[in-house]
Amino acid sequence: MGKYEWSGYLALAEMVQKVGLKLHVSLCFHASGDPKIALPEWVSRIGEAQPSIFFTDLSGQLYKKCLSLAVDDLPVLDGKTPIQVYKEFCESFNSSFSPFMGSTITGISIGLGPDGELRYPSHHHPVKSRKIPGVGEFQCYDENMINHLKQHAQALGNPLWGLAGPHDAPNYDQSPNWNNFFKEQGGSWETAYGDFFLSWYSSQLISHGDRLLSLAASTFSDAPVTVAGKVPLMHSWYRTRSHASELTAGFYNTVNRDGYQVVAEMFGKNSCKMILPGMDLSDEHQLREACSSPETLLAQITAACRKHGVEISGQNSSVSGVPRGFEQIKKNLLGSFIH
Repeated sequence: MGKYEWSGYLALAEMVQKVGLKLHVSLCFHASGDPKIALPEWVSRIGEAQPSIFFTDLSGQLYKKCLSLAVDDLPVLDGKTPIQVYKEFCESFNSSFSPFMGSTITGISIGLGPDGELRYPSHHHPVKSRKIPGVGEFQCYDENMINHLKQHAQALGNPLWGLAGPHDAPNYDQSPNWNNFFKEQGGSWETAYGDFFLSWYSSQLISHGDRLLSLAASTFSDAPVTVAGKVPLMHSWYRTRSHASELTAGFYNTVNRDGYQVVAEMFGKNSCKMILPGMDLSDEHQLREACSSPETLLAQITAACRKHGVEISGQNSSVSGVPRGFEQIKKNLLGSFIH
């Protein structure tokens, strides 16, 4: 796998140090479309031979910008597990940049999934401006995810529930009521099967986040830096009962269930800060048809973090020209846990 080449980054850290500025470093384990940054060539090469290392949707479409969380502890990377590779990467960074830790480098964000966020890649493509977003799709069809699902279903005495994900869920760009699973009344999400699947699906994501935050917290435990991870603000369809966009992204949060308590608890257990985007978004500027509520969702996550003693770092959204965005950021900064 070769060694890690930090010389360019070390030169940058020295420049920042000389002018008395600070660095918050992001350690990423995902590819990016904008700017265009691919996965390491050796990882992509393994993926071509073993496509099951990538997330897969119902139609068999692969998401090749990060590895499936189901392979975290499988030796799929030239005999090493992804967790082992991530740990070696973090240890190399910690050793190489030790002279800057706590003085120039004050914070480190650990990548947790697509675009660095703790979520499934349930939306492969960004929604165009002023277009009603769909609910996304469940990403549980790679070989290893299906094996996990089968084992879980068999352990609970319902082997037929482990054959696949929900058969009646909408496609990426469809609304919750397009099919039966997310329907407002009588949807499959409220059945015993729905609870079984959504509990399993979300628990896999939480376990993945816990593995990575625990890895980062232990690696940088002796360094005077803050470790953080990013949680998305999946605010479309929040005003519906099922919260479909959150469910496909891996957050079992519905009108009847607070899905962010367990997320905040996991961050708190690892003494990590939570990064939340969308601080500039307000309900009044969202499409009414999308039943969106970024403000209410942000308040819910913030309340969970407050309960578990988790500090929040806020980010503005990636959407340009958000109306009255700065005023909304100032409003959110009044929350004592947001910085």
